Amino acid sequence: MKKIIMAAIAAVGLATPAFADSANGTWQTQVDDGAYAHVTMRSCGNAVCGVISRTFNSSGEYQSENIGKTLVIDMVPQGGGEYEGSVWRPSNNKIYIGKMSVSGNSLALRGCVAGGLICSKQTWSRID
Repeated sequence: MKKIIMAAIAAVGLATPAFADSANGTWQTQVDDGAYAHVTMRSCGNAVCGVISRTFNSSGEYQSENIGKTLVIDMVPQGGGEYEGSVWRPSNNKIYIGKMSVSGNSLALRGCVAGGLICSKQTWSRID
């Protein structure tokens, strides 16, 4: 019985860092081409996907044609708050090689081309 309890405690202890660096939730992007968005991240199979849930510009919230579209595509956890997948950039309608790193309420997102030689990055803030 003691072994079962110790195993359960160890399993919970190992799961805590992964939960602490979970990408699930709602994140606010940085401004890109004069607008920013709230992106809702949820599990999609064994990965995490992010859908644009709200959009804002200098006048406030507006109804972008991109609401409901997937911005973060199949980000597979690599451990330690790191993810790899794809990212869609609405302003040019291109999909890039994507990497994310989550630490607490901060999410660093990179979108790259040319095998990762040329990258653009943003830091998002958790709002929920």
